[in-house]
Amino acid sequence: MTVILTVVVLAGLGWVYLLIMVGVMVPDMDMGALGPGMGAFNVFNNFSGLDATARAALAAICAPTAGGYFGMPSAGPWDVADFFLVLVMWVMMVMAMMLPTAGPMLATYADIADSGRRTGNRAAPVVVLAAGYLSVWVAFAVVASLAQWGLTALQAMTPMMAPASLVLAGTTMIAAGIYQFTPAKYACLTRCQAPVPYFHAKWRGDTAGVFRLGVEQGLFCFGCCWALMAVMFAVGVMNVIWIAILGAAMALEKIVISIWIPRILGVVFFLWGCAVLLMSEPIRRAIGL
Repeated sequence: MTVILTVVVLAGLGWVYLLIMVGVMVPDMDMGALGPGMGAFNVFNNFSGLDATARAALAAICAPTAGGYFGMPSAGPWDVADFFLVLVMWVMMVMAMMLPTAGPMLATYADIADSGRRTGNRAAPVVVLAAGYLSVWVAFAVVASLAQWGLTALQAMTPMMAPASLVLAGTTMIAAGIYQFTPAKYACLTRCQAPVPYFHAKWRGDTAGVFRLGVEQGLFCFGCCWALMAVMFAVGVMNVIWIAILGAAMALEKIVISIWIPRILGVVFFLWGCAVLLMSEPIRRAIGL
């Protein structure tokens, strides 16, 4: 119970940070700029019901630059401070999205460790395992932040962290959909779904050993979920609606042992990506539409 409560608290902190970031934008920004579905938040400001041209004009007149919002980088070229803000945001996303999916694995370790201690065996606290697990996703957050920095510099992403190109959005979704059918996806997903045999086979009770177990579990989780996390580049990095949807999808994959869940997700993202590509002007010109 303590483990699950801790996961809930830490994931909650991530969600609080992200929701504050979104909340401060609502009064004076067209929330649709953050990605698909986020326009629903416009009911709380003056952008609701306006057409795209009117929303763009109102945003240009009333809204501050991206850097004027809590936690957001500047609208111009990034500096180190901007990168740090984005890195903090990605770490909060990791906590909000990935920690809940790791809850059963952490609880399983805690149960095994408690049983071992009762028989006189050494077992490091579960927080050590969690630290190893999170270290992998923090590393992912660094890489994702660097990728976003590069895409923003190339103007492939907007200052509001949404894709500026339908080609970027479409190809990202197609790649994520294809990965859902790969052997690497299923091998890592299987390890995430059933951590008990791995813990028994690789068990070490010392702190360094348990941290390494956490890193290895983090790598399995990364191999299972990195492509779905990358979908954030296609739907808008600060799109809290899709943060919730993708977080729920990754948790469902791990909890419900069925080959059809990753396959259905793969088909959805592949077809959605194809549809987005067909809407992009370069692709339409290339195929003569």
